[in-house]
Amino acid sequence: MYNDPRSHGLWEKTAPKPPVTSMLQSAEKAEVVVVGGGFTGLSAALHLAERGIRVIVLEGKEIGFGGAGRNVGLINGGMWVMPKELPNVLGPIYGERVLDLLGNAPFVVRALIEQHQIECELEKNGTLHCAVGEKGLVEIRERCAQWAARGAPVRVLDAQETAARIGSTAYSGALLDERAGTLQPLAYVRGLARAAQKAGATIYTSSPVIGTEQQGNGWTVKTANGSVSADWIVVATEAYSTGPWEIIREEQVYLPYFNFATKPLGDNLRQSVLPNREGCWDTKEILSSFRMDKAGRLVFGSVGALRNTGAAVHRAWAKRSLKRLFPQLGEVEFECEWYGQIGMTDNAVPRFHKFARNVVGFSGYNGRGIAPGTVFGKTLAAHIAGDINEDALPLPITAPEARSLRALKEAYYEAGAQIAHIAGERI
Repeated sequence: MYNDPRSHGLWEKTAPKPPVTSMLQSAEKAEVVVVGGGFTGLSAALHLAERGIRVIVLEGKEIGFGGAGRNVGLINGGMWVMPKELPNVLGPIYGERVLDLLGNAPFVVRALIEQHQIECELEKNGTLHCAVGEKGLVEIRERCAQWAARGAPVRVLDAQETAARIGSTAYSGALLDERAGTLQPLAYVRGLARAAQKAGATIYTSSPVIGTEQQGNGWTVKTANGSVSADWIVVATEAYSTGPWEIIREEQVYLPYFNFATKPLGDNLRQSVLPNREGCWDTKEILSSFRMDKAGRLVFGSVGALRNTGAAVHRAWAKRSLKRLFPQLGEVEFECEWYGQIGMTDNAVPRFHKFARNVVGFSGYNGRGIAPGTVFGKTLAAHIAGDINEDALPLPITAPEARSLRALKEAYYEAGAQIAHIAGERI
């Protein structure tokens, strides 16, 4: 996008074309205006339109420009926080609600894809959380026990079965989560946009919001060339927020994350490397992730930004690491490279904000945007329609607060990833 091959990489290269949209250049009216064209905003728009509610989406750049078009494409259940810890963080009522909602979120994604026939390379064979050493094995066993106690279809694989599924002997075991899977994220979010348009939503792109004004019981949302008057505003800008809701960006610390995609592997290699196409990530503190796309490209990533010295450092590290993980690949060639920013909250838990009367939004996905964004968008639609009142929402109402020393922490993470990747293969 915007002539930057490192912004969306492989996903822009292989996704279906976006639906036709235009810039807002007039004064419009709706019942709900959704700000942000990612997973949350477009899920909200789709579910609102399906209820017969007049909804307009305002996207500042292009559909999927933010995290929706840059990520790895893992459809995960739950969050980074261990299941038993969420009630401690959120309290027993909200902790249980969010566990139930996010634990089943991958099934909601699957159902939407099937219902709307979204072509996004959906794979339903699960994900593998790969244990590095004994410490990693202890972690995945505990995570498995906690999710299994809640009835989730999860199990720990031994080193032998892990090696057979991955094509590498680097790991001591893996947690198989059969709820989860992978997809082409930019294709998915563009598919949500098409489905929302078909249901009756109007989507404007290249239309960043520059201000809002309360008008009686409603709101007027302004762009440079137009405006939308509505009863409700859904704020779905997440970590790429600018303008009136930049505080969402300021309450999260950016963690840069990059991906490299190999050229398509040959048939023989595809039979030994991820033959079932599970999405994978490991238990290292500076983690690595890998998965296969439909054409057989191996997508490999980790923490870091592909800019300045980071581009060469992380590319060299990725080649060394792939050689250690999958020696059968030989010397790999990368077809695409890209990176984005993960917004991290201080406790790795999402937020629900009520910015003003009838101005609401979820944020803070901590690198797990696909499934949470989809179900939180659906939840917002139900809330606006009156099916879920504030007391029944999955998260408590919190006020956004800017993080202290945010810029310093972000610089530390970016530099620290380079140092770690210079020091070794990190597998």
